[in-house]
Amino acid sequence: QVQLVEFGGGLVQAGGSLRLSCAASGKIFRINIMGWYRQAPGKQRELLAVISSGGSTNYADSVKGRFTISRDNAKNTVYLQMNSLKPEDTAVYYCNADIMTDNRVSTNYWGQGTQVTVSS
Repeated sequence: QVQLVEFGGGLVQAGGSLRLSCAASGKIFRINIMGWYRQAPGKQRELLAVISSGGSTNYADSVKGRFTISRDNAKNTVYLQMNSLKPEDTAVYYCNADIMTDNRVSTNYWGQGTQVTVSS
C-alpha cells in the first residue's frame, strides 16, 4: 500500500510564503511524475506544477514565477515553495504522483489535501 501525506498548509498574509511537502511511503519501486494541484470552493481541481524524476518542471501560468516545485528522490518527497501569495491562492492543495510499486505495477496516487488560506 502506498500513501502520500502532505504537510505545510496554513494561514498566511498576502505577500507571504509557505512551503508544502508531500512524502510518499510504502512498497515503492520508483516514482515517476510528481505534481501539485489545488481546488478552491466551487471550482475544478487545477494543475499547478509537475516535476519528472529527472527534475524537469512545468508550471501553470497562474503560478509561474511565484511557485517552485522540487523533489528529493532519496526521500520520496515533493515540495512546493509558494512565494508572493495572493488571496486567490486560497484552496486545498493536493499532491499527486505516478508510483510503481515493488510488483512493477504503476498507479496514480493522491494525497489527502492540505488547506492554504491567504488573507488580504
